Amino acid sequence: MRSWFILSAVGRDRPGLVADLAQLVFDSDANLEDSRMTLLGNEFAAILLCSGSEDGLERKLVEGARRLEWQHRLTVFVRPLEGEPRPPVPAPGSTLYRVEAEGEDRAGIVARICRVLADQRVNIANLESSSLPTPSGTPLYRLAIRAEVPDTVERADLAKALDEAGESIGVDVSLQAL
Repeated sequence: MRSWFILSAVGRDRPGLVADLAQLVFDSDANLEDSRMTLLGNEFAAILLCSGSEDGLERKLVEGARRLEWQHRLTVFVRPLEGEPRPPVPAPGSTLYRVEAEGEDRAGIVARICRVLADQRVNIANLESSSLPTPSGTPLYRLAIRAEVPDTVERADLAKALDEAGESIGVDVSLQAL
């Protein structure tokens, strides 16, 4: 029977981290199904979805993760999935939208926009944010979200709630169907 696992890893960035993680999955007789990897500050962060049918797969993944932690000062977490992965984005009964916010960098932008989405029962499929320098010296904050909006949610109501939230924190917010 096929089993599924999430591996998350964080460590100081260096060449070879992706190769080490991919080798861990391969050496455990698993298949790398999906992944997200990025640099954050001077740290590298990765989330991998892998699967396999071999007996002892979880033990192999955990042992390999401990080895990487010890050899390369990575923090690796292995978690089994219950059942199979969910359907691809967007989930049935929802439409995929892009929510973007941009404005002067300040505390609370992500919290405020994500609260509006949560209150509308919108599921966040992907979120990326960054603070960028500007010639004036005031950082510009950008937030981009891919969101699964339930078909029962009125687009106009969601757009209005996002606009109001944006105004309250001084950022421009847009909502676009994908």
